[in-house]
Amino acid sequence: MGISVAVTYSTTRGGYRIYGEHDINELVDELVRADLVVGWNHVEFDYPVLQGYTIYDLPAQTVNLDMMLSLQETLGFRMKLDAAASASLGTGKSADGLDALKWWQEHKKTGSLEPLMKIAEYCAFDVKVTKCVHEYALANGHIKYHDRGGQLQEAVVSWA
Repeated sequence: MGISVAVTYSTTRGGYRIYGEHDINELVDELVRADLVVGWNHVEFDYPVLQGYTIYDLPAQTVNLDMMLSLQETLGFRMKLDAAASASLGTGKSADGLDALKWWQEHKKTGSLEPLMKIAEYCAFDVKVTKCVHEYALANGHIKYHDRGGQLQEAVVSWA
C-alpha cells in the first residue's frame, strides 16, 4: 500500500499540512521531531505504510499516543474513531478508508485532481476529528462510546 495524501496538525505550527507522496520525507521529519504524535491507530496502520518510504523505525523513533491502542488496553477491544467521535462529540467522520481508495483509483484511471482533493479533504477532516477527540479527552478525562447493547459508556483516560 502506498500514500496518496497525508495530513498532519501541528500544535507548534498551529495548523494543518497536506503532504503528497513527493513530500513524504518532510512528513517523516515532522513526525520524528514532534514532542508527541497523537493519532488513532497510527502506530499499527499509518506507520507500517510509511515504513516503505523511510529508514526510520517510526514506532521506536517517535513519541506516540495512539488513542485507539490505549483504549484497547483499557477496554479490551478496538474502538473505531467514528464511534468515539460520535458518542463524545456528536459528530463522526466524513467518509471511510474505502472511499479514499475508490477516489485514488478514480484519480489513477482519469488523471483528474478532483479525487485527490476529496482524499485530502477526507484526511484533513479525519485529523480534525482525531484532534477534537483528544481535546475532549483532555478536558473531560474520558472518552464516550456505545457498548454492544447501545448503552452510552465512558472510558476513563489520562492522556497528556
